[in-house]
Amino acid sequence: MQKIAIVGGGIIGMTLANYLNQKNYQVTLFDEPTGQATKASAGIISPWLSKRRNKQWYQLAKDGAAFFPKLIQDFQIDHTIYQQSGTLLLRPEHQLDELLALAEERKASAPEIGTIERLSGEQTQQELPLLKPLSSLKISGGGRLDGKAYLIHMRKKAEEKGIHFVPQRVQLADEQTILFDEKKEAFDQIILTVGPHLKELLTPLGYQVDLRPQKGQLLVFQTAIKNSGDFPVAMLDGEADLIPFLAGKILLGATHENDTGWDLRETPEAFEQLTSGAHRFLAEPEKLLAAPAHYRVGTRAYTSDFAPFFGPLTDHVLVASGLGSSGLTTGPYIGYLLAQYLNTGKAGWQGYQKELSQYIHR
Repeated sequence: MQKIAIVGGGIIGMTLANYLNQKNYQVTLFDEPTGQATKASAGIISPWLSKRRNKQWYQLAKDGAAFFPKLIQDFQIDHTIYQQSGTLLLRPEHQLDELLALAEERKASAPEIGTIERLSGEQTQQELPLLKPLSSLKISGGGRLDGKAYLIHMRKKAEEKGIHFVPQRVQLADEQTILFDEKKEAFDQIILTVGPHLKELLTPLGYQVDLRPQKGQLLVFQTAIKNSGDFPVAMLDGEADLIPFLAGKILLGATHENDTGWDLRETPEAFEQLTSGAHRFLAEPEKLLAAPAHYRVGTRAYTSDFAPFFGPLTDHVLVASGLGSSGLTTGPYIGYLLAQYLNTGKAGWQGYQKELSQYIHR
């Protein structure tokens, strides 16, 4: 039985651990979760109307969204973690026309989009009463995922399978040896799924990595709305998304802060940025913003071309990072693909990314 170390218990690492064949592998997962992006995140699974020009990224995100029904079935993920809620996109009228045409075009290769509807202002408000009566586009296939709840659930599944967890930050002595807590342990394979920390982890081995940290802050409002779990999510025109969850929990986010490094402090500037951006879309902004609120803060990993990368770096080291703000959509699927590679020896990610050497080199 081979020994595998997974370093990083975020959305990729935790999914990967659960999909590995336990008959063939003894798995240890090292995780020191301070600032972890997944733990701080909750977001929209709805990539189909993105206008990013990177066709490889779109293929990965599209297939990542299509992967969710399998993920839900494999690990009994309930509606408190993921729910296909539908997505509203609020844009100026001419942009909605363009998005409608794009949605109909992309549905041919992505039936997961579901039904596509152009809504009047009155219909938009009926769907999501928090909003003003503004025109929107609704696609029924969109969903919402609570990253923190996902990790809690998947960790429980992993523990049931006998996966060993070590809550320590680690260093690499070489390609097969991990240093932690004044100890040293050798493994047959090491998989590094540590987000932006990959750069510092590989530096002692002589690698340079194209990664930078980006801070993200979400606001979580606890309202008295009883049927919030029935609402769709809304992608507002601008940076903020409005994400209703169960039991009156309404999320607003997230910021994209490139110059704060590893600073995880909650800031009034983030509150102002997110609330002011959403203000013009809300029917009763003062009522929502007066509700008790708390922050979720984490650090994402970005490459210079905003694309993720994953796969074998050497015979003994696999890596995955650079997910950016689409990690909830692409992360579970990447974890599954890496597990399939280890289980079968077959790499099923052709067409999803550039060569790994574009991001990591000696």
